[in-house]
Amino acid sequence: MILDRVKPLDAILATAEKKSLHRSLGAFQLMLFGIGCIIGTGIFVLTAAGAQKAGPGLMLAFVIAGLVCIVAALCYAEIAAMIPVAGSAYTYSYATMGEFLAWTVGWALVLEYAIAASAVSVGWSGYFSGTILNEFLGITLPQWLAAGPLALGGEPGGFINLPAMVIALLVTWLLMIGTSESAKVNAVLVAIKVTALTLFIGLTLTSAYFDPDRFNPFLPAGVFGGFGTGVGAVGAAATIFFAYVGFDAVSTAAEETKNPQRNVPIGLVGSLLFCTVFYILVAAGAIGTIGGQPIMGPNGVPFPAGSEELARQCAMAQYSGALVCSDEALAHVLREIGFSGIGNVLGIAAFLALPSVILVLLFAQTRIFFVMSRDGLLPEGLSKVHPKWKTPYVVTAITGVIVAIGAAFFPVGQLADIANAGTLYAFLMVAVAVMLLRKSDPTRQRAFRTPALWLVGPLTIFGCAFLFLNLPFEAMMVLPIWSAIGLLVYFGYGRSRSHLGRGVVEVVDEIGGQDHDFPIDTPESHPDR
Repeated sequence: MILDRVKPLDAILATAEKKSLHRSLGAFQLMLFGIGCIIGTGIFVLTAAGAQKAGPGLMLAFVIAGLVCIVAALCYAEIAAMIPVAGSAYTYSYATMGEFLAWTVGWALVLEYAIAASAVSVGWSGYFSGTILNEFLGITLPQWLAAGPLALGGEPGGFINLPAMVIALLVTWLLMIGTSESAKVNAVLVAIKVTALTLFIGLTLTSAYFDPDRFNPFLPAGVFGGFGTGVGAVGAAATIFFAYVGFDAVSTAAEETKNPQRNVPIGLVGSLLFCTVFYILVAAGAIGTIGGQPIMGPNGVPFPAGSEELARQCAMAQYSGALVCSDEALAHVLREIGFSGIGNVLGIAAFLALPSVILVLLFAQTRIFFVMSRDGLLPEGLSKVHPKWKTPYVVTAITGVIVAIGAAFFPVGQLADIANAGTLYAFLMVAVAVMLLRKSDPTRQRAFRTPALWLVGPLTIFGCAFLFLNLPFEAMMVLPIWSAIGLLVYFGYGRSRSHLGRGVVEVVDEIGGQDHDFPIDTPESHPDR
């Protein structure tokens, strides 16, 4: 049976039970934590791509993506509170649906985090080139060094995005030698981001340049552009879903929350609602001041974001200064309406904050890879820990090179769409896992129970599937192709070498660093039967 290997939940929870976590977080603290985790990459780097897909309907797109995130977050909270150990959705799936489906989830997460790190690197490159080099140092990086072959903006046909590649490799190196984020530094960066965006909203919405007529037509590409087209408000929602990734960090804090049944949903829903309103105001300010209508193709459909056709249009004088053509959209808006100094401050905020996001994404990706390797599903050499640095340096180096290549040659919009494909699949599987656990293990202690799971669970599955089908066709196809490669690896290597298949589950105590072997009874552990 292909679905016969399910990792015992008791073995996984043996790790969590050794932790003694103090319940100290309230609803307001969770909300602040969530806002800090969510606001960042997407709003800085995807505003232009979202506007090209939906025009002023970008504001509706933020609402649609936010609603899908809310129901997904409620599912995530229950299972994260039950299984607070390494591995995220991969571990949850292993404990409920078995090794095969867990492999598909882990493999998708590897894609998600790596491609997301590439997307953030490209976003950082735009602010580095536009704000740091151009505005402050008066240096204009040649187009062939500032953009990949299909990158958005300026003259089409760049060769390589050198800054994006360099920052990806630099963060990889820092991660390999064991550099970690300081909580205080991260808090300062969050404050900088929120302050800069609040200034942006205040300046744009009160600006003399603000004109309500710029919102007409509100939905130039419609609400639903059609499956696989990636346009319209729903298509834009599938892309800017990237701007919400990070909310799952709130759900992992359920074990440390006072009265989690009340405070976790308040923290999750509250932070997502705050960010949704914040994002809508940012979009309104950008579009209302300089306009955000998409550049239409000859068939009346917006040119694909990040395409060579759009880059050619952006190079024309008539679209000079257009929001949809900018590599650093928010700083660009402020410069266009006479606030160059504050625009540069916002650019500096992005320049400072985005590398920390790359680090977190690379950290998460390498740890998923690490856990899969530790389970025997990937070569154990990948989980080798450096004797001096105490980090999984092999898998970190491999990941970093792949991330750097993606950042060097692909535009941010396409990278975000591909990353979202893996994210949406993982969130869908988490909803399935929660519902299965309710049926298979109803008496298990749950620090938080998803309210109305009979409704929230199916809504999560439908919402994630719907957004996935509204990604551009090319982005949708990456996931099945990547999954097919993963199946070859699983059946060619992982299944026969799996620790679970050989009858041993290894659980690592994240605090004490101790290994615990739990012998289990499987057909593979008794070949003589």
